[in-house]
Amino acid sequence: MKPRTFVPRKLDIGAFIDSGEVLEGTQSVADLQRLAEGLYAQADLAALPPVQWRVQGRLVKQRVGQPHRWLDVEVKGTFPWECQRCLHSVDLPIEVARSIRFVDDEAAAAALDADSDDDVLAVSRVFDLLALLEDELIMAQPLVPRHEQCPTDVERHMRSFDPDEPEAPESGSDAGGKPHPFAALAALKKNQN
Repeated sequence: MKPRTFVPRKLDIGAFIDSGEVLEGTQSVADLQRLAEGLYAQADLAALPPVQWRVQGRLVKQRVGQPHRWLDVEVKGTFPWECQRCLHSVDLPIEVARSIRFVDDEAAAAALDADSDDDVLAVSRVFDLLALLEDELIMAQPLVPRHEQCPTDVERHMRSFDPDEPEAPESGSDAGGKPHPFAALAALKKNQN
């Protein structure tokens, strides 16, 4: 008998878990469009190293009833985000290792998800595994990406609001002729001295 072939985009997740087999592969970052939308705008997605992933199904026997179905997920990659300090690209690695329980239907998944800390999903005959992997990467992305040490002098690029600084406009307006928002405060500070 020919071994069953599992296709990641249209995976019979119940049959895959029951088989206990392993699926692994790589995925281009450019193909993960939802993840790519949050990356550094000038990044060349085609040049990035691919995301590596591995999944395996496992059955956990119970004292009573059917065994519980679990999917062990591992996914990792290095991605360019915009550093929140210097606004340049910062490459940060993400590595996810998670186990997700699968149950027979959406109602059971919702009930178990509400009552436990486990991630619970419903079994599907046409499950998009790559979408799940992308979801895991999106949820693991850094909230505030930044360099440990920025490659540029951030202080030099930040504008000081000290009115005595030579770069400060003399007239209390910016280069476009609009009133500087702190010009009134600068005038008050001068009057107090």
